[in-house]
Amino acid sequence: MIYDVRQITTYSYASPVAYARHMLRLTPIDRPGQRVHAAALEIEPAPIVRHDGQDFFGNRMTLIELDAPHDTLSVRVAARVAVKHDAMPDADATPPWEDIRDAGFASIDLTSNSPIHYLFPSRQVSLDPEIRAYAAESFPAGRPVLAGAVDLTRRIKADFVYEIGATTARTTPPMSFALRRGVCQDFAHIMISGMRGLGLPAAYVSGYLRTVQLAKEPRLEGADAMHAWVLAWCGEEAGWCGLDPTNAIPAGDDHVVLAIGRDYADVAPIDGVIYASGGQRLAVGVSVTPVG
Repeated sequence: MIYDVRQITTYSYASPVAYARHMLRLTPIDRPGQRVHAAALEIEPAPIVRHDGQDFFGNRMTLIELDAPHDTLSVRVAARVAVKHDAMPDADATPPWEDIRDAGFASIDLTSNSPIHYLFPSRQVSLDPEIRAYAAESFPAGRPVLAGAVDLTRRIKADFVYEIGATTARTTPPMSFALRRGVCQDFAHIMISGMRGLGLPAAYVSGYLRTVQLAKEPRLEGADAMHAWVLAWCGEEAGWCGLDPTNAIPAGDDHVVLAIGRDYADVAPIDGVIYASGGQRLAVGVSVTPVG
């Protein structure tokens, strides 16, 4: 599937911003199953400094600085991306989860794709005992790792309510777990916390869902904004498998990857600092349209 991806992000400030420095992670990445044909990032007002590069995990990053007073910041993304994933492995044929736990901790690989980076607490994912106990119900002794992870996504979908505004970007997994509600970021963090609590590598993915569904298809939660899901490591043979706990589906050809990291803090679309007083408003518009 080939998609045209469009996103407009606009910050409106209560008072003029004298100086700003931002890190943008808004350009899709090439990875197995995904190829970026073209991408453009437009910024208004024009920055005095712009550096494009990659981080350790291979995500595309753009550092910008603005030194002229401005009361709005607009970032426009346009990209054409081809997505074609191989079929997910047979969940029941993947190794027992205990074997994957042991293999992850035994890894001596320090490259960006290594499971070792996704085993431990990170800035926005703590290892909470209540979340670990919840996840453990999906991983009885000897259960194949992907079968357990799929079951966990289904339980999160059934047990939690998708509610915009119930949480914020700073809500911790224990908080959203206690609320039993939130958005895709919260559900991904809960799943990651539970799996890491059991010693299973799990990564956070930021991206998009296809926003145009066929007539008979159910509308996916999170399709009108940026989305988040999980990569679960299932061993050397099966590799990393994408799972979307918000919709209880595999992350497949409907999903476009922007960035991968340990949690939201690693892949935040825009972060940085501004010199200003007063508040700000954020508006985001997203479309992911099939073109072939």
